[in-house]
Amino acid sequence: MNRSQLKQTKRWVVKLGSALLTDDGQGLNLDALELWVAQIVELQQHGVEVVIVSSGSVAEGMQRLGWSARPSALNELQAAAAVGQMGLIQAYESKFAKYGIRTAQILMTHDDLSNRKRYLNVKNTIQTLLEYRVVPIINENDTVVTDEIRFGDNDTLAALTANLIAADILVILTDQQGLYDDNPRQNPNAKLIMEAQVSRKDIEAMASPEGGALGKGGMYTKVMAAKRAARSGTATLIASGREPAILPKLFSGQAFGTLLIPDLEPLTARQQWLAGHLQAKGTLVLDDGAVAMLQTSGKSLLPIGVKSQIGQFQRGEMVVCCDLQGREVARGLVNYPANESQKILGKLSSQIEAILGYIDDESLIHRDNLVLSE
Repeated sequence: MNRSQLKQTKRWVVKLGSALLTDDGQGLNLDALELWVAQIVELQQHGVEVVIVSSGSVAEGMQRLGWSARPSALNELQAAAAVGQMGLIQAYESKFAKYGIRTAQILMTHDDLSNRKRYLNVKNTIQTLLEYRVVPIINENDTVVTDEIRFGDNDTLAALTANLIAADILVILTDQQGLYDDNPRQNPNAKLIMEAQVSRKDIEAMASPEGGALGKGGMYTKVMAAKRAARSGTATLIASGREPAILPKLFSGQAFGTLLIPDLEPLTARQQWLAGHLQAKGTLVLDDGAVAMLQTSGKSLLPIGVKSQIGQFQRGEMVVCCDLQGREVARGLVNYPANESQKILGKLSSQIEAILGYIDDESLIHRDNLVLSE
């Protein structure tokens, strides 16, 4: 993927951040929103399908409720989201209606994507909406979400959405020009990185982990989102939402923002779903031989290669596999609950039935339910 190929792309996920949509917290910036809607309509006229991942509900709710600072209490955040979501969706609906285009609201939690059936249902719903030229507007369901089912930020949600629908491009619009080699807020000589392969290790170090007062992310979450989007072969563009007509400019191949290019083999659809599980119920600590086997042969994880485990998990739940130094090497759906897996750790698969009185599978995690970590 390079900028000259962007004109051939057919499916975009566009993420709009709170600072842009709410004019740094001063309520919804309806004039700016109208300009972005016009740009998205222009993309549609070029045959591009667009899915919007929109922040702004909490910030808009804060403004409507007269709150000057983002609350920390969960019930207050949920109340702000509930109030703000009304204004946010009304604004999108009215702006797109001027062009005769329908919009659809989709609110999701991590549970919606970690459950395989619901994952496929969401995918099919979005596909159908796009077929009917409806613009899906996706946001995290902040009114019901808890820490256990939270995406964490809309950059992550946008990346998982790109995986879900196999988007060509993820565009993350922010209040910065793109990714710099240093923090531009602190270093006026910081240089914009125009293009980089997503697997480059140094780009994580360059990204600031600090977000603004309204947003929960920062440049670091955007870089990590690009890495997640790359699982489906999706390229990522991080660009300034304050640049006039930024979306048509990006579509035409103009040199704005940072283009992060996927340079690794895309994961299969099932592997993408597995990799999208952000919360794990437990941890398996592997010996060096098991780590090498997973990373080089693509085989299942057998109990003999597991040294210890942490956490309480049930059969079919997600667990993380770590090496002896605590580094994550893989994650997958475990075949035995914690109380039973504890009994067979370090044992031969041929011993499982004698130990447990039955055998469900000779592996702790079957290779079809396992994905290597990045």
